[in-house]
Amino acid sequence: MQADEHADSPTPLDSVALAAVIAGTTAAVGVLDTELRYLYVNPALERINGIPAAAHLGRTVAELLPEIDAREDLMLAVLADGRTREIASSGQTPAASGTLRRYWHGAYHRLEVAGRVVGVAAVLMEVMASDAEQRQLAQARRHLSLLDAANTRVGTTLDLDTTCAELVDLVVPGLADLATIEVFPPDVAPPVRPAPPGVTRLRRAALTAVAGLRERLARFGVAGDYVDYQEDAAVTRCLATNQPVVENLTGDQQLGRLAPSPERVAAYRALGMHSAVIVPVSVRGGPIGVLGLVRAGDSPTFTEQDVVVARELAGRAAVDLDHARRFTHEHTIALELQRSLLSEPRQPHPHIEVATRYLPADRSVLVGGDWFDIIPLPDGRHLKAIGDVMGHGVEAAVAMSHYRSLLRLLADEKLPPHRILEQLDRMVERSGLDRAATCLLAVVDRSGGTCQVSSAGHLPPVFIDPGAAGTRLGDVPAGPPLGTGFGGYRTTEVRCAPGTVLFMYTDGLVERRGEDIDVSVGRLRELKLPASRNLEDLVDEVLDRFGPGAEDDIAVMASRTRRTHGGGPGRW
Repeated sequence: MQADEHADSPTPLDSVALAAVIAGTTAAVGVLDTELRYLYVNPALERINGIPAAAHLGRTVAELLPEIDAREDLMLAVLADGRTREIASSGQTPAASGTLRRYWHGAYHRLEVAGRVVGVAAVLMEVMASDAEQRQLAQARRHLSLLDAANTRVGTTLDLDTTCAELVDLVVPGLADLATIEVFPPDVAPPVRPAPPGVTRLRRAALTAVAGLRERLARFGVAGDYVDYQEDAAVTRCLATNQPVVENLTGDQQLGRLAPSPERVAAYRALGMHSAVIVPVSVRGGPIGVLGLVRAGDSPTFTEQDVVVARELAGRAAVDLDHARRFTHEHTIALELQRSLLSEPRQPHPHIEVATRYLPADRSVLVGGDWFDIIPLPDGRHLKAIGDVMGHGVEAAVAMSHYRSLLRLLADEKLPPHRILEQLDRMVERSGLDRAATCLLAVVDRSGGTCQVSSAGHLPPVFIDPGAAGTRLGDVPAGPPLGTGFGGYRTTEVRCAPGTVLFMYTDGLVERRGEDIDVSVGRLRELKLPASRNLEDLVDEVLDRFGPGAEDDIAVMASRTRRTHGGGPGRW
């Protein structure tokens, strides 16, 4: 049995004899067993690896030098078929400082003793990458770093100009000495002067440069400028072909092809520009604008790889810019829709002062169900109203518009507030609107000292009396919300003398998660007129104090009747 085991075990190498033969060679030699564990290393390999010879023994290359791509798969192939192979490998070893990558070329042979395979021998020579290859590797690493950084540094918001600024800040100085992004003006922005025929007009969204050029950027322009490009300008050609345009700027003729106008050539010359790349920024075949990269002074000219990376960066940014552009477009339309639905209340009488604000909880959804209104009545009174339709978005805004229109229709019937709410409740139920709403009505007679108030599930009004009288909450019973069909509203007379501010609001102003609503509303007793005694300042101060942290839309309306003296306007 012992004889059989001995016959099956491989014949050991004579390390002493092996060292006598190859210890002095300048070539690095290593011997590994059939499991690719080191059996022997000569002094040359010991120096290359930076690890003592004894520390190699019994360990694999992967265990000893994890930063080396040693190609163990090819070593195993040598063991399997006995065919010698030449293998190139690279990586880092403890013998090299820093992050220097080293390269080796090796010949690998199968070792046999007495007809038995006992391992593989490797003879290695270190080689150096050429200067050109090293420069290419360094450039490739910079390019990969830029592309990797773009994933986290560009497109952090839905603001188009911020996204453009993030991109130019990324590519300077990594890819260019100066970078600019110019985009087509938005189609829903305030109108600008029309461009002359045959001229392409872009808006410079972002611009930056390396420290040495920043002081001279003023001659180049600033972010926000509108720039007109002639038909033969590089930017125009780039947009027409949707392909990068590379310009080597060796003279005024070449600078003129890049410049939007001949007058800009002197500014380009002053910057020392010698090489430029214009890359289209487009998505789904539609142009958004261009990314312009410039090198100046001692910087090298752009390479083909630089252009490829610039186009990749522009393509990635185009997706973010398209999202930002669409958001801006929809944001502007939503804002105009809300303004049209929630138009400023009509001024009922020159003796009535009104200040209003609307603040959406979600800035990406600017339309909602909050509304306010002041409606003049035929007998010299006026109706003040504020309401809140359940929900958010366009559906709530449409329902709000219906409520508001019905209220204006009913207000002309000379009904007391509770009767208006009853009629409105029935009409809403019959109309098929499936969104309930709260509403607070106050009918004010400017010549009297009281107002009639009625509530459909709405929070009580606040009265800020002039002088030392202070601030009080209206004691107004709240009936059920509108649209429920229950009715049961009541009108309450509340003292409201000339000069008293009637402050009405929706629940978004005071409701906070985890807090009792009575406590939240109670804080409104602390409201005071600002030093200016101006209602616009009052509503601004209220939103500054109560607006942060709101989880629902906020609408507020402050109004008061002027005190009069001798039949004419007087002091408040």
